[in-house]
Amino acid sequence: MFAGDMLFYYDGDSINLKLNMGHVSDFRIIASGATALIGTWLYLLGLGQVYFAFKPTKPWIRNTVALSFAAILTAYGIVHGAYVAIAATAKLAVQHNLDLGMTTELASSANNLLRLFVYPAFAVFSYFFITEVWKKKTLFPRWVLPFFPLVPFLLRSVITGSFSGEAWVVVSGGFLNLILVLFFAVSTITLWNVKSRQGDVI
Repeated sequence: MFAGDMLFYYDGDSINLKLNMGHVSDFRIIASGATALIGTWLYLLGLGQVYFAFKPTKPWIRNTVALSFAAILTAYGIVHGAYVAIAATAKLAVQHNLDLGMTTELASSANNLLRLFVYPAFAVFSYFFITEVWKKKTLFPRWVLPFFPLVPFLLRSVITGSFSGEAWVVVSGGFLNLILVLFFAVSTITLWNVKSRQGDVI
């Protein structure tokens, strides 16, 4: 999915993300749209390790965490796929010298509406993940919490503000997927050698 972000946004000569989408090739827009489906499938596979880590918790908590995270990961793919409309209208604006903001306004509004549906699921997931990990009811150690997606999400402006130029395009353009890459990397490391029997808690 991060690769899809870069297909939309990356341009070595500009840090205007929406304008960059207007200048990329048709192939990059189509390929980025395809990553929405492929990336979502792979994200949902990654959900398995979170479900495993919550084996020591009560079944209803484990299932709530899994379902809320699945809702978030599915939304990632849908929102990313909807960006194709923003990219296509941005490209039309550039090609026909139209106002970029007005041309992409409808597609951007639809995309923003989709994001609103994610926040309730994110709130539920965050509450149960943070509380259960803090109580040591899961196979995750407490030190995983700073890498939980909510933390970098809340620090987004601070983190992205530390970069400029091409690095800013990479970090800011791919931020929401980079925080999942970070989370799944840390999750994989912490769970790699954990015994699979029920009740083992780090």
